Amino acid sequence: MARELTLAAAINEALHVAMQADPDVILLGEDVAGGGEREGDLDEMGGVLGLTRGLVKAFPDRVLDTPIAEMGLLGTAVGAAATGLRPVAELMFNDFIGVCLDPLLNQAAKLRYMFGGKARVPLTVRTCTGAGMQSAAQHSQSLYGITTSIPGLKTVIPATPADAKGMLLAAIRDDNPVVFCEAKGVLGVRGDVPEGDYEVPLGVAALAREGSDVSLVGMGATVHMALEAAAILEGEGISAEVLDLRSLQPLDEEAILATLEKTGSLVVVDEATPRCGIASDVAALCVDRGFDFLNTPVRRVTAPHTPVPFAKVLEDAWRPSAQDVVEAVRGLS
Repeated sequence: MARELTLAAAINEALHVAMQADPDVILLGEDVAGGGEREGDLDEMGGVLGLTRGLVKAFPDRVLDTPIAEMGLLGTAVGAAATGLRPVAELMFNDFIGVCLDPLLNQAAKLRYMFGGKARVPLTVRTCTGAGMQSAAQHSQSLYGITTSIPGLKTVIPATPADAKGMLLAAIRDDNPVVFCEAKGVLGVRGDVPEGDYEVPLGVAALAREGSDVSLVGMGATVHMALEAAAILEGEGISAEVLDLRSLQPLDEEAILATLEKTGSLVVVDEATPRCGIASDVAALCVDRGFDFLNTPVRRVTAPHTPVPFAKVLEDAWRPSAQDVVEAVRGLS
């Protein structure tokens, strides 16, 4: 049975389900408890955006505050995973990946390979991505392209509450390290979420809307931009199909090629900057393996190659929008 939840609430529910089902699942991060163990009615912070609120009261021995030291946080999490636990580490913002990249790049991503498959690193790193909250240049980036490029790491980014719950449960139970990106622009999106325990497989894209004239490919917040653009284009007599990647690594290449073969035109929408990003990767795939399907050039709709501005009017102009997608589609003909 399904109920309507926000994507943020679906993440919280997934953590409750995972920790209830498996005593080896632990949660650690900065301020994930933050006051919840005090006497009285004071609730915990639940992380920078409150997504883990309520968990320390339910699992007081397995929700652990860490110092503001991301290298220590990720190093501890990798060690815990390698020795038998299933840690969920909350990295407040993906912008902080530069402070703690080595445990992911050279340890978590490599251990299973270097030990011939005998080692497991069942680590989930939850982290916020994207702009739209006026968090300025150091807290608003979309750096999932970095972890996507590292062999041995999985990187996923759900767009709907139901997918967020199911994909997080799948990530926690995966024996490989998974970077679970939570796009700030969709945390308040509401949708039906099944009750109980279920998983959404990683590495499988989802068709968010069927169409016949052009394919719009998005991830996280840009799926909703693509859906809004598709509604506008429908009024102009253009039928747009929307593909939600959901998983960036592994990437569902066959789903991308299938929608391209169906429509002959493709626009990929990415909240990140354009150089060496997911949009470029998808475009290259379409040219490399889908060239015979193309009736028009592949278009990329991304943020500009600049830091994220702080002022709201500039941030709004900087982020890709549904109107940008509409204009890209109009420019195909």
